[in-house]
Amino acid sequence: MHLAAHFPGVNNTTVWADPRSRSQIEFSSFEHLARTAERGLFDFFFLAEGLRLREHKGRIHDLDVVGRPESLTVLNALAGVTERLGLAATVNATFNEPFELARRLATLDHLSGGRAAWNVVTSSDAFTGENFRRGGFLDRADRYTRAAEFVAVARKLWDSWTPEGVSRPVAHRGQHFDIAGEFTVPRPPQGHPVVIQAGDSDEGREFAAATADVIFTRQSSLETGRAFYADVKRRLAKYGRTPDDLKIMPGVSVVLGDNAAEARERAAEIRRQQVSPQNAILALEQIWGVDLSSYDPDGPLPEIDPVDGSGITQGRTRRGDTVAIAEKWRALSKEKGLSIRQTVIEAGARQSFVGTPEAVAAELAEFVRREACDGFILVPHLTPAGLDEFVDRVVPLLQERGAFRTEYRGATLRSHLGLSEPVWKG
Repeated sequence: MHLAAHFPGVNNTTVWADPRSRSQIEFSSFEHLARTAERGLFDFFFLAEGLRLREHKGRIHDLDVVGRPESLTVLNALAGVTERLGLAATVNATFNEPFELARRLATLDHLSGGRAAWNVVTSSDAFTGENFRRGGFLDRADRYTRAAEFVAVARKLWDSWTPEGVSRPVAHRGQHFDIAGEFTVPRPPQGHPVVIQAGDSDEGREFAAATADVIFTRQSSLETGRAFYADVKRRLAKYGRTPDDLKIMPGVSVVLGDNAAEARERAAEIRRQQVSPQNAILALEQIWGVDLSSYDPDGPLPEIDPVDGSGITQGRTRRGDTVAIAEKWRALSKEKGLSIRQTVIEAGARQSFVGTPEAVAAELAEFVRREACDGFILVPHLTPAGLDEFVDRVVPLLQERGAFRTEYRGATLRSHLGLSEPVWKG
């Protein structure tokens, strides 16, 4: 299986109140997690991105991370303190330009000896766009067409130098980009940095099948994972690709215990820390779309109906049909006699794998064996030591099962993932 590490510190899944929690900005935090991932022989280290601080009720929301450094800058520094670990940056295709980003990614690939990856994300959010000259100019329907053209142009730029080191002019004229010039960086060691795509929508799946090397998904059960895996893999043939050309890696969390009961209690405590009384009310306000600060987190859910499109929260992904979600939460609360906070805990995301190291190792291997995924992106709840226990206690068991590598056999991220180097198209 393939394993990657997501740096925690995004959203309220990180437990900031834990005394072991440290900065999400100091380099020592990034270095600790990256060194741990490399010690565990992980494929890559993964950084998210945020281009605007989230707001709630017109104020900066300070119940989760409120500052995030630029990903590629951090990864260039990590290239100097790691040797084999892949380095993946999330960079928005809506608010960047192909020449500039292709240059930065090629530079990271050269500095790291072929370990760079780009997680392509898109945005149609005018709130985020206010930080940029053109604002929220891009219609939602156009975000993937721009992203697809962006990736194609970046690859054309990387291929504009021959493998022998000869630069050639680049020309591209399309719907979103009109470029004529010469690229300034020789072809990257990997040919092209690895392209990752995050998303579960139908258009996201199609974009991944056509373009990506890895897809970062949210499927966490065996059944939904198998369905997602089969759907995405079957789409590859129409683009002349094989199932091995795209690796499916869901983001998951792991909670360990010396026995099953201890693991369950630790998982429950982490959920209680993640959903503080304040965060419970915030989650409720996101669904109901109105100020609910007068409600008791330990009291019942509101009887009023949600207000759709209120814009009470800015900078977060839309939650879908809020009326349907509210009805589901009410039914859950009534069935189990839950308070607001208890309902948010029960209805929200849970740790994906909970148990003893032996049980977790067996379950992870089963997911890969049953074709629910090709591997996992571990999302710990603690910065920066949240991966330590997994590497120390689970990785050796995976190796004993023959489910995970015992050494790096190549130097590049493509070699870790079993991906071939793209054919030069000069």
